[in-house]
Amino acid sequence: MTYITLVLIGFVIGVFVLSTGGGGAAFYLGVLTSLFHLSAPVAAATSLLTAFPSLVVGAFGHYRTGNIRFKVGNRMLISAIPAVVVGALISPYIPLKIYTWIVAIILVVLGLQILIQLIFPSTNSTKKSTNDSLKASLFGVISGLMVGVAGLSGGGPILAGLLLLNLDMVRAVSTSSYVLAGTTCIGLIFHLSGGNVNWSIGISLMIGAILGALLAPRLLAKVDPIKFNKYLRPFIGILLVFMGARMVI
Repeated sequence: MTYITLVLIGFVIGVFVLSTGGGGAAFYLGVLTSLFHLSAPVAAATSLLTAFPSLVVGAFGHYRTGNIRFKVGNRMLISAIPAVVVGALISPYIPLKIYTWIVAIILVVLGLQILIQLIFPSTNSTKKSTNDSLKASLFGVISGLMVGVAGLSGGGPILAGLLLLNLDMVRAVSTSSYVLAGTTCIGLIFHLSGGNVNWSIGISLMIGAILGALLAPRLLAKVDPIKFNKYLRPFIGILLVFMGARMVI
């Protein structure tokens, strides 16, 4: 496969995941394992290498538009970073099948929660929950473990958590990019220490992903937040359920 094709793949994934609040590592993992047949450790490290620069670029773009909600984002980061470290340290001892089922169940549950919240909206939406800090921390821990254990970016739990904390889609996407930039950086450091990176493939995908990340915040700045939230929020819920089910089917 040519380098131009790799750049194009990275670009498409970069635009999509930065527009939906993901980090892209799961998509890159799929490309690297299915198209290039890389081993799991090499694919995990290479996917984080590919996703990290685009996340930084995307987060900076969202910062310039003023859509990042740092208060809740920082709560998630504080709990996620130690979880990344723990996950990276215990990953060699967790059977892949068990981890796969855990992540699959988490994704399905989060997706169903988003869909249920859409069907049965809370009547106390103006009342601040006293458990918001705890919820943010919990989603941060889940995301951090996904990064540390398997080289995923952990975007699913972060975005789902932000939506369940009543952020609209545009702010949730922006804040998710900020959180994932931090967790992916820590995960990348640990996974790079093993030397498992395919640099030629990773750099080509990275270039495309960075170009996509530069475009995504500008696209979000031009959309109506209400309409964007109306159509994309149920899509995210369904996608989470689908991704979780696909992991074990």
